[in-house]
Amino acid sequence: MSVPGGAAAAPALLPESVPGVRAALLGAGRLLPSPRSTPFAFGYVVLLLATSLYGEYGDPETVSALLRGSSTDVAHLSTTPVLTIFASALWIAGGMASPYALVFLFVLAALERRIGGRRTAGVFLLGHVVATLATEGPVALSVLAGHLPESSLHRLDYGISFGLMATVGALAGLLTPFLRWTALAVVGVLLVQDLLDMAEPLAAWGHPVALLVGVACWPAVRRVRVTPYP
Repeated sequence: MSVPGGAAAAPALLPESVPGVRAALLGAGRLLPSPRSTPFAFGYVVLLLATSLYGEYGDPETVSALLRGSSTDVAHLSTTPVLTIFASALWIAGGMASPYALVFLFVLAALERRIGGRRTAGVFLLGHVVATLATEGPVALSVLAGHLPESSLHRLDYGISFGLMATVGALAGLLTPFLRWTALAVVGVLLVQDLLDMAEPLAAWGHPVALLVGVACWPAVRRVRVTPYP
């Protein structure tokens, strides 16, 4: 059954809806990293995209060797700690298809807009380092005590998730109270689920540590007033 005036009503809505969709897309686009407003986040994302593409399409033996060399396991941390810490943050576990990658795009850019690129890099690196040491340290002690096999010193471990969690924790301190505690509650539920599953024990314990590192940064990040990039 046809409705009188129905054929004319539908086209009439189209011109009004298109600007609304365009505005929504533009608004979402502003949240993404850009070379002008968030150069650190943009450059880091481009670098991670490059390593992810190489990890997907590069020579498998070379990729495997690079990942082993970038692993923040006890063996590497005891010999080349600085190189290992930085190299491990050049890869996304699971590549760009990982859910961490999408969250990383928005969270890192959002924090940089609020506190600047250098401070954002500092928060990320602090969480990455502290959570890595907090999880790998007990592994080293357990091997020395004979509770874990020596092979645990060479466990493959790399990625951005610790730094991401610290960034999430720091950004939460800059949100309104409702958004802050809602975000922390959602992330907290996910972290508790990881602890219950224990699919990756070191990551499961390292993520809450990194999140708390970000929360500990609240006094520092709240004092910052950033002048936008020209």
